[in-house]
This record gives sequence, structure tokens and C-alpha cells, in this order.
Amino acid sequence: MPKVGGATPPEWAPAPRETMSQSAPAPATNYRWVVCALLFFATTINYIDRQILALIKPILDEQLHWTNEQFGMVNGAFQGAYALGLLVFGWFVDRFGTKIGYAVSIAAWSVAAIGHALVYSISGFLFARVALGLGEGGNFPSAIKAVALWFPKRERATATAIFNSGTNVGAIIAPLIVPAVALSLGWHWAFICAGLAGFLWLFLWFPFYNVPEKIKAANAAELDHIASDRDDTSRDGEKVSWLSLLGYRQTWAFVLAKGLTDPVWWFFLTWLPDFFKQTRHLDIKTSGPMLATIYGVATVLSIGAGVVVGRLVKSGWTVTRARKTAMFTSALCVVPIILVKDVGDWTAVLLIGLACAAHQAWSANLFTTASDMFPKRAVASVVGLGGMAGSGLGIFFPVLAGRLLDTFKAQDNVSAGYALLFSICAGAYIATFILQHLLAPKFEMVELKA
Repeated sequence: MPKVGGATPPEWAPAPRETMSQSAPAPATNYRWVVCALLFFATTINYIDRQILALIKPILDEQLHWTNEQFGMVNGAFQGAYALGLLVFGWFVDRFGTKIGYAVSIAAWSVAAIGHALVYSISGFLFARVALGLGEGGNFPSAIKAVALWFPKRERATATAIFNSGTNVGAIIAPLIVPAVALSLGWHWAFICAGLAGFLWLFLWFPFYNVPEKIKAANAAELDHIASDRDDTSRDGEKVSWLSLLGYRQTWAFVLAKGLTDPVWWFFLTWLPDFFKQTRHLDIKTSGPMLATIYGVATVLSIGAGVVVGRLVKSGWTVTRARKTAMFTSALCVVPIILVKDVGDWTAVLLIGLACAAHQAWSANLFTTASDMFPKRAVASVVGLGGMAGSGLGIFFPVLAGRLLDTFKAQDNVSAGYALLFSICAGAYIATFILQHLLAPKFEMVELKA
């Protein structure tokens, strides 16, 4: 018989309070959203840096006396270098890991940004733009791989939408800050301040980022949450070759989707200010708030779309169904842009804002399909290949658009030229959605050959 003394409690007695508290599982931390914030700020800096030259062009025109064709060549050099940078950093990040890869990328583009302040010739700016493009090419391969490492599939669309909204935030901030800095301190300081912002980000990146298992602030519950739908066990830093990836139709589904829709975004960034000037007769002071509104609308709606996709997956939808529904809806939301020619100024702003938001929602979901279909060791390489396709074709679309607009301008009907270009943009996403669906009916993990 068991003893009934005070030193031995009966079997039915409740456990001591400290034992009960020790057995209760701790709530999951949310450190992954700190990582997402780092990615967002890096992407914002990325887009501020690349817009500075266009924003201070009126000042440089007086010093360089360059033609529009020469200015176009300088920007084309950036696009070509950016395409190459995406490809190179895709491999580099997969080979050496996200922490090192992202750091090298932002250090390179920050040095290049400051380098703009040291040149005084067209050839000097061309060289600086090439350096900037090569460095900035590492942003998206690094960010997408970080999301794949830190987020379960059901949260990746939301995380990607948040960090990708940095492109819009950068597009909003740059026109508000860069001209003020250039006019008050000199155009050189616009580039210097942007470069210093990149180095400030580096001081945050090294202490606050690593793979989940090495971050003490992420507890076991959060690590379990991150790995809850993991279907590959590859480690950050493992190798994969580009050539082997090109043998999979899923790679082409991503690459072609980027190649056929990214040029639309580059068209918006390059030609929207001119659209308002040529067809609405608005100067930059008047069109500035309109451009800010466009990118503001794009930011809010694209993040909202990412949240909706995450909730659909949590509610039981398959990843494929949720992603494809979001992408098809995004494709449809671009179509109304064909009406821009026939509406008022602010209605046009809202239609263009909807199209930009649709592109960003499309882009966020498209980015996540890379991590849906490929092991983490291949994600950055796949993103790099797709980004190279998008930027490569993005070199030619704005140039072709310029020639088309010149043709219509000679006929005193530039509005018709823009109407034709907007019609091309309107149909690009639906056509691409169909092509991608044929290549990848389901977003399922590919088993890479050794």
C-alpha cells in the first residue's frame, strides 16, 4: 500500500503550478516578420536608387547636353546589366547562402549609387548604371529565397506581397525626396544619400538575419510553424546548375511568365510621366501627385491580394488553386486599362493604379510559385533566370514603345499610340496565364535529379 504521509501526495493530487506552466507550450514567436521587414526596406532602397537618374534628368540635361537617345542608351545599359545581375546572383545566392548573397548585392549597388556622384560624362553615367544594375540584380533572388526559408507556403504570398510592395513605396518616396535633396544640396548628394541608406541596412542585416535554426529569437514553436508544410530538406548554400534547371517545364513556366509580363511594369515606370505630359498636357509638378497615387493604390491592393491568398490556403484551398485564382483575377484587373484614353485624368489614374496593383499581385504570386515548385537550393537560381528574361525583354519594350510613339506623334496622334500600347499591356497577362497553365497545371514540388 502506498504511504499516506504528508511527504507523499495522493495520486489524484494536481501537479505543482511550476510543473504545469513548464508543460504548457510556449506561443510561437513572430521573428519571421522581422525578416520580412528587412526585405521590404531593402527593396524600397533598391527602387529609390534606380529612379534617381530619371528624376534629376532636367538638372543633368543642362550639364551633359545629352539627347533622348543617349539617355535611353544609358537606361538600356542598366536594364541589360540588371538582367545579367539577376542570373549571376541567382547562382551566387544558391551557392553561398542568402545572408552573404544579399549583403554582397546591396553593398555592390550602394557603392555604385555613390559612384554616380563622381562622374560628369555620359560614358561615366553609363558605367555607373551598369554597376548599379549588376548589384541590384541580387535583390529579388535573395529576398525570394529568404521567404522560402522563413515562411510556410500558406504565408509566402503575404510575405512576398509585403516585401514586393517596397517597389511601390520606393516609387512613391523617390519623387518626394530626391528632387528636394538635389535642389537643396546638389544632385550629387541624392546619389550619396541613397548609397548610405544601403550601408545602414547592412548594419541591420548581419545581426538580425540568418537561417531560422540559428536565430535565438525564433522559438521552437515558430520553427515548427515554418516547417509545417515543408516538403524538401535542402540547406541554404547547396549548389544547383542553371543548365539542369532548364530541363524542367516548371522552370519555363516561371521564366516565360516573367519574360512576358515584367516588360509591362518597366513600361509603366518608364513612360507614365510622359503619358501624362503628352496626352494630358500635365507638367511634372501636377502629375507627381498622380504618380504617387498610382503607386499608393498599387501598394495597398497588392498587399491585400497577398493576404487573401494566404487566407484561402489556410481555409483549405490547395496552393495551386489559390495561386491560380489570384493570378487569373490579377490578369483580368489589367484589362480595363484599355479605357484610359477615353476617361478623365483621375479616372485614368485609378485605372492605371488598378493595373499596377494587378501586376504587383501577379508578380508576388508568380514569385512564390518558384518556391512552390522548386527545392530551396534551386529557388534563387530559378528566380534569377526568370528575372533575366523579364529584364532582358524589358530592355526592348520601352525602346520599341518609344519608336511607336514617335511614329504616332509624327501623325499628331500620340494618344492613339498610347492606346495601342495599353491594349498590348491589357492582353499580356491573360495570354501569359494560359501559357503558364499549359506548362505547369499544378504548382507541385519538382524532384531535382542529383
